Amino acid sequence: MAGCLVLHYPLVRGREIAVELTLTPMTAADLARLLVPLQEGYANDLAVHRGVTLESARQQSADQIRESLPAGVATEGALLRLARVGDTQVGWIWVAMPKPGESRAWIYNVEVDPAYRGQGHARRIIQLIEAELAQLGVPELGLNVFGTNTVAIGLYRSLGFEVSAQQMAKRIDPAR
Repeated sequence: MAGCLVLHYPLVRGREIAVELTLTPMTAADLARLLVPLQEGYANDLAVHRGVTLESARQQSADQIRESLPAGVATEGALLRLARVGDTQVGWIWVAMPKPGESRAWIYNVEVDPAYRGQGHARRIIQLIEAELAQLGVPELGLNVFGTNTVAIGLYRSLGFEVSAQQMAKRIDPAR
């Protein structure tokens, strides 16, 4: 299939059965289906980690995603890929290509559907997007992760990501 990258890997550790994980370009219908859960998940993270109301977080989430994808799947510099094993969608990834004068692409979202988590798919999705970026001449890939997401942090470290910046925050009770 044109535009697809394929990686063979064991679906379940310890088995010899190999499957193909493919990344395919996302369609407008795919994005429309994924936008609501993306916005809601990001809003929940903003509310928890940034101390804003859920209503405010929902607005911020919708605004940021709309600004980042003004033309949806046709947005210049946005790589939106579905991850499939055979005909089954197991996850997806959204990467922004480097801006002019920069060398780093950014993972905005990588997600594995709940039924397929813990099987190595997120690792393979990131490895495939790295291969695609390498073919496009992109030398560096970055991402942001909330500090409480220890599972993701462990995955990213195992893939060679290193901390390049760190933010810290502390909640303060308002004076009464």
